[in-house]
Amino acid sequence: MGVRAVRRAPGGGRPPGPGARPFLLKRLLIEVPFVAFAVLMPFVAEGERVDVLGLSLSVNGLWGAWNVLAKGTLGVAASVLLASTTELRELLLGLQRLRLPPLLVQIASFMIRYGDVITDEMRRMRIARESRGFEARGIRHWGVLAKSAGALFIRSYERGERVHLAMVSRGYAGSMPVIDEVTASRAQWSYALALPFAALVVCLLGWTL
Repeated sequence: MGVRAVRRAPGGGRPPGPGARPFLLKRLLIEVPFVAFAVLMPFVAEGERVDVLGLSLSVNGLWGAWNVLAKGTLGVAASVLLASTTELRELLLGLQRLRLPPLLVQIASFMIRYGDVITDEMRRMRIARESRGFEARGIRHWGVLAKSAGALFIRSYERGERVHLAMVSRGYAGSMPVIDEVTASRAQWSYALALPFAALVVCLLGWTL
């Protein structure tokens, strides 16, 4: 089973346009709990106080809120942009070029490749149980679910052994061959450096203010 590509942000490899903004903003909503926590920090933190617009705020709380907002926003934005514009296969190749241990790269690769296979196996087992009138309603049914989990583990293990033997018989030596060598263009480098540059600006503002 081939690697499924992550849904790309509107615009593909082009600079983000108006259609990409709602796409990214929706996924940045995961940061809302951290923003709420950061807003409360100046009010509940202890230490030196300062008056801002008639409100008594903690200096330590303000710095803590700034750290949470800056680091959280940059981290979430980087993750969303990476997942939205980079296919999983390209991401694994990038990790391999960054000298991540080959074993970890291969584990991640097989996890992505066969995640859907295991999920489909679970679905078939659930359908088989339901076709026999089984319905988990309480603790007394946990034994059946535990046996199903054990059977799924054994099937997955045996499948992994068969796949490994098939790969070894075809010359597998611990790393997957790179079929198409892709190099980044200047435009892609400029897009990639935009976020670290923004992080540097934020750090400089934090040191100077």
